[in-house]
Amino acid sequence: MKIYTKTGDKGDTSLIGGIRVSKSDLRIESYGTVDELNSWLGLIAVYMPKDRISEIQQLQHLLFSVGAQLASKSSDQKRPFAPINADNISQLEILIDSYEKFLPAMTHFILPGGSKTSAQAHIARCVCRRAERIVVQLSRVDYVEKQLLIFLNRLSDYLFCLARAFTFWEEREEIKWIPEG
Repeated sequence: MKIYTKTGDKGDTSLIGGIRVSKSDLRIESYGTVDELNSWLGLIAVYMPKDRISEIQQLQHLLFSVGAQLASKSSDQKRPFAPINADNISQLEILIDSYEKFLPAMTHFILPGGSKTSAQAHIARCVCRRAERIVVQLSRVDYVEKQLLIFLNRLSDYLFCLARAFTFWEEREEIKWIPEG
C-alpha cells in the first residue's frame, strides 16, 4: 500500500463509507485532534512506570476507535472495530479512582507543570479538552455517538490525575495556584 494516494491534493478527503468532505470539515478536525492526542499519549508512554505502560497503550487503541467512529457519518456503517462503550468509560473511572487513592487530596487549583512529564500530561489533557470541544460542535450539526463525548470527558480527567501522579512519582511539588489580591 502506498503512503501517498494523491486523492487529497485538492483539499478533500474520504470518510469511512467513501463520502468526500473538505479537510477543514469539523469531522476531520475532530478526528485529527484525537490523532494529535494519541501522539501525545505515545510520548507519555515512554515515561510511564513499566507496570502502567499497558494502560496508556490500551487508551491509544481506544483513541483509534474514537477516530474511526468520528470518521463515519452513520450509526449504520459497518465497522471493523469495537465502538466506545460504557465499559470503556467505567474502566477510565476505575483508573481515575486508583490514582486518587494514592495522590494527596487537592486543596488548591494546580498550575500545569511540576515536572517535564507532568507538563506533558497536562498538554495531553488540554488537547483532549480541545478534541471534546470540537466533537461537541460536531454533535450539534452532525451525527456523533453519545459515548464519545463521555469518553473524552473522562479521559481528560484521567490525564489530569496522571499529570499529578507524575509529580508524585518524581517526588516533586505540585505548583498551587494561589490568586493574588
